[in-house]
Amino acid sequence: MLTATRIVPTATRGALSIQTRNMATLKEIQLRLKAISNTAKITKSMKMIASTKLNRAQKNMNNARAYGQTSIDIYKQSEVESPADARQVIVTVSSDRGLCGGIHSSVSKATKRIIAQQPESTVVVLGDKAKPQIARTNRDSIAMSFNQLGKSNPTFTEACAIVDTMRASEVDFDTAQIIYNKFTSAIAYEADSIPVYSEEVIKTGAKFAEYELEEDEVLQNLKEFTFANALYWGLAEGHASEMSAKMTAMENATRNASEVIDKLTLAYNRGRQAVITNELIDIVTGASAL
Repeated sequence: MLTATRIVPTATRGALSIQTRNMATLKEIQLRLKAISNTAKITKSMKMIASTKLNRAQKNMNNARAYGQTSIDIYKQSEVESPADARQVIVTVSSDRGLCGGIHSSVSKATKRIIAQQPESTVVVLGDKAKPQIARTNRDSIAMSFNQLGKSNPTFTEACAIVDTMRASEVDFDTAQIIYNKFTSAIAYEADSIPVYSEEVIKTGAKFAEYELEEDEVLQNLKEFTFANALYWGLAEGHASEMSAKMTAMENATRNASEVIDKLTLAYNRGRQAVITNELIDIVTGASAL
């Protein structure tokens, strides 16, 4: 039985292999283009959502800032100062959400700097994002942690619940520092702190006697109320900063995706043009042979 074998010229074999490789490359580029285009649509939508949430977060932050600043003014006007041997608690404000750049790293680094200066400080972490960052080097300093934060705008009720839980867990302190991300603008934030004092330290204020609040129950209520106000302020500022960072991160991701799409589109067009050129060469070569 005879077997017919078709002999293909060397030049034609090379053209066929180049064409096959180009077709495979074009298919891969096409798949990447589709995937990156879908990613760009998602990041663009997330940017719009973050922008809407940022507007609401800013309104909530302005209200919280007014109440929190009023509480802090009480300490300033009564000239309350932290004693040298004060028991200190650091409350680090973060959230459970990601995709917002290095916003959680800023409060974690600020917390670590304070612990380096005062190793006996106790840490209470709000949010799951900052907890592992602090635990890498200062796991023993963490006394409590809270999660389920950052899904929506913080409320004063949440701040009161955190304060009540800390009191029930006997996390005592003379001085507390609430480390949070201070909202500077829609594209900028920085780690800052809000001081809070216990009733014993408040009594030591040089001008505190003018308020005539000598009863222990009144002082305890004042301390818990100012603590909740300050914590609500930190949570609201941190949430607004997170939304601004998320909006910026999604904008950068969309821009990067658009740049990759432009490069892939150019590569796809060049590859497609090469395939068409090779096919025309084959047709012309075949026509000349005939």
